[in-house]
Amino acid sequence: MQGTFIRLGAIFAMTAVVLGAFGAHALKEVLESAQLETFEIGVRYQFYHALGLILAGLLQQHLESKHLHRTGWLFVAGICLFSGSLYLLAAQDALGVNLSWLGPVTPIGGTLFIIGWGLLLLPVGKKK
Repeated sequence: MQGTFIRLGAIFAMTAVVLGAFGAHALKEVLESAQLETFEIGVRYQFYHALGLILAGLLQQHLESKHLHRTGWLFVAGICLFSGSLYLLAAQDALGVNLSWLGPVTPIGGTLFIIGWGLLLLPVGKKK
């Protein structure tokens, strides 16, 4: 399990860069301005939380805390729900499907991010 969050963070960061480039080059011809902005918000938050995952993984190597483990999985779930729903919502017209039902999923992912950052506060000051 050691290093899982560092690896996942690197994968999410790498895919955020790929998706950001894809959005900036390929999707700007397909999506409207507001849709492209929504897509870019998904990329931005994915990247922030990929770095948060790497941080949680590095802290796990120095601090013993179940909260770091929970933080990492909350960030993973948050990326999937928050950023994933924004990607799909932004692209729904281009895909030709109605995905408006995903709208309520986005704040659930955001809430998971908030809880994850809050849990990151708890192990501070504790050492292995």
